[in-house]
Amino acid sequence: MSQEFEVQRPSGRCAVSGREIRAGEAFHTALFETPQGFERRDYAPECWNGPPEGSFCAFRTRVAEKPARPRVWLDDESLVEFFRRLADREEPVKQGFRFVLALMLMRKRVLKYEQTLRENDAEVWQLRLMRDQSLHRVLNPRMSEEQIASVQEELRSILAGMSDETDAASPHPADDPAVYT
Repeated sequence: MSQEFEVQRPSGRCAVSGREIRAGEAFHTALFETPQGFERRDYAPECWNGPPEGSFCAFRTRVAEKPARPRVWLDDESLVEFFRRLADREEPVKQGFRFVLALMLMRKRVLKYEQTLRENDAEVWQLRLMRDQSLHRVLNPRMSEEQIASVQEELRSILAGMSDETDAASPHPADDPAVYT
């Protein structure tokens, strides 16, 4: 018969000093048995003097390194092409992608906000593509900041796949952070 035990995730702070335990740093953990289950306490190396009195068990571990978010490089032409391909899509997810992509292109000054139009209960932004002065309409899906951040991450994944398809021999302007998403 197996029994499952719920153990808290690392707190990220030393139980004694309160200092942050940084990514990649080794630290000690002690588990204490309580009526509610196991209580976990993490200890920075300088605060560890062996297993504390009353601990059920103790071990040494390391804070996992957070993987660096890959930098995705795509030229403005590829971003604009993706933006245009999403123009006639009515699926809410794709409209959200197009909206967030428009925000990115506005930040890069590829698109310029012109005005807001009201259509029924919808808010539509009229944007101008600066290189050819064409007008584009983008539905504002009224997303929260958390939703925008989530869509940005999804877009980064999609764009990373697109950048793998670009010519690997083409130079990347590594010293110009404005071209990175």
